[in-house]
Amino acid sequence: MHVDWSALGRVAAVSLGTTVAVVAVFTFGVLGLSRAEAARDGGTGTSGRAQAALSFLACAAVVAYGIYLIVPQFH
Repeated sequence: MHVDWSALGRVAAVSLGTTVAVVAVFTFGVLGLSRAEAARDGGTGTSGRAQAALSFLACAAVVAYGIYLIVPQFH
């Protein structure tokens, strides 16, 4: 059995990078919800809600793309 270590390393690096990026984007979404909550007490919170919505939408898109890649019936 032959293991292509460079390909395995590339897959591991891309997986780690994608995971860190998704966690960071999700964190921005939670931060947006927090800002919307704080702004609601003081008046408006549209900016925070928009930030949260875009961040969560980006996370959902990455998850949907991952599922698309894994399930062969979608190809």
